Amino acid sequence: MTTTARTSTAAALSPSAHAITDSPLGPLTLVTREGGLAGVYMTQQRHLPSRETFGPQVAVTEIPVLARAAEQLTAYFAGEVTAFDIDLSTSGTPFQCRVWAALRDIPYGETVSYGELASALGRPTASRAVGLANGKNPHSIIVPCHRVVGADGSMTGYGGGVERKRWLLSFENGAHQPVLS
Repeated sequence: MTTTARTSTAAALSPSAHAITDSPLGPLTLVTREGGLAGVYMTQQRHLPSRETFGPQVAVTEIPVLARAAEQLTAYFAGEVTAFDIDLSTSGTPFQCRVWAALRDIPYGETVSYGELASALGRPTASRAVGLANGKNPHSIIVPCHRVVGADGSMTGYGGGVERKRWLLSFENGAHQPVLS
């Protein structure tokens, strides 16, 4: 399965609605805009947009893209899917959008370093810029920014917290993981 994305460089577009769904990592806020999934945010998310931009809260089943995202996330956490097939509504700079697109090419259960990702983008000296773009990924889990690690394989920052990054990577490698809150 693949994730499709509609990209916009207009970062000021406001989402139309949001819903909360449970996960082993704690509640996830799913945001929709323009018929696509605009964000998947964890509690205590770094770079969390203002909640006022999320639009009204709805039941996850009220909007098809939110229902589809919740279903696929549930299947992911059950070990039934390794990739997502969800229309994304993405706002970011052209460079951020390139980084986020490249993240979707990292296979399930594998990792790459920030430098390797920068090289894959044809910008081998841009590992810091890749790290900044990675940290602002609005689609946690679905666009797998957790699969990017330090050059030495170390657990570096993650928007949802390093403990969630460690959890996701261990989960993808077959380790049974406790529920986080």
